[in-house]
Amino acid sequence: MNKTLLPIRLVFVALCVAAGWLVCYAVRDWDDYRGRAVFIGLAIGVLVVLVDILLKGFSLRGLSAITFGLAVGTLISFMISHSPLLREGDPQILYLVQLALFIIVTYLSTVIALRGKDEFNLVIPYVRFVPHEVEVPLVVVDASALIDGRIVRICQTGFLSAALVIPRFVMAELQSIADSHDPQKQMRGRRGLEMLGALRKIKNLDLRIHESELGKRQDSDAKLVFVAQSMRARLLTTDYNLSKLAEFHGVTWLNLNQLGKAMKPEMVIGEVIEVDLVKPGKEEGQAIGYLDDKSMVVVNDARRHIGRTVTVEITSVLPSSAGRLVFAVLVEE
Repeated sequence: MNKTLLPIRLVFVALCVAAGWLVCYAVRDWDDYRGRAVFIGLAIGVLVVLVDILLKGFSLRGLSAITFGLAVGTLISFMISHSPLLREGDPQILYLVQLALFIIVTYLSTVIALRGKDEFNLVIPYVRFVPHEVEVPLVVVDASALIDGRIVRICQTGFLSAALVIPRFVMAELQSIADSHDPQKQMRGRRGLEMLGALRKIKNLDLRIHESELGKRQDSDAKLVFVAQSMRARLLTTDYNLSKLAEFHGVTWLNLNQLGKAMKPEMVIGEVIEVDLVKPGKEEGQAIGYLDDKSMVVVNDARRHIGRTVTVEITSVLPSSAGRLVFAVLVEE
């Protein structure tokens, strides 16, 4: 139990007991029932606290949806009750019909509002507690982007100025992967949780947890697309299938893999670069090194320099299935 709520609840129960005791002073005829009044006050206090505990996790969004549903249901039942359909007839029957209409219509309106509370920001602009006039760019992040890890480095540079939105079901998905019996899945899930913790530590980063409670049977990709649609946000992912699903539904998506390809520096013939030589090549005298973007560099007549950082001049650049294949020669010192 929350340490802050516990004393508040105890004080509330004590006040209910004291109220039951003081009521007997206000009504003289109840002096003989003072013990019963104290018990009733205690029971009321405990009952209210139990209701409070049962409502744990009930968000303000849900309360807003219930209030909206009750208001709409009351308005509809009032309009039907005062329509010409119920103007004449037996007063007792009319009263029962009006009562039934009020109960049924308000119940249905409340249930519908609760089921659609994730779309509630389309009805009431202030559900997200951001003024409707203020445009805050939002980016919904999926589990694959968190597991990838590059998002942390991007945010640390300060280039991403939008607010990051992490849906609650994405955090639950990462936790489920981390609890898997498969060691590889465990490692991926734990990495995603570590990246989430690293994002929290970045200063000046607007990180938000979206308390969405969509259907449990609904596919995770469909949930992400729905959340991005309802919040008018972009979707950040490394999942190709998810990006295509988002594109089909008209959601702007950001793919870290495409960003990585776009950030690869252009290699120009004659450019001089430094490279670490790590192993021998296929041809005699060749040595192989790798650039920061994992492009392979084949250096002629450099086998004796394996294990060192050398300066080379690019002679040709060829595309390959793994990226780029760069051929170079040693630059004389």
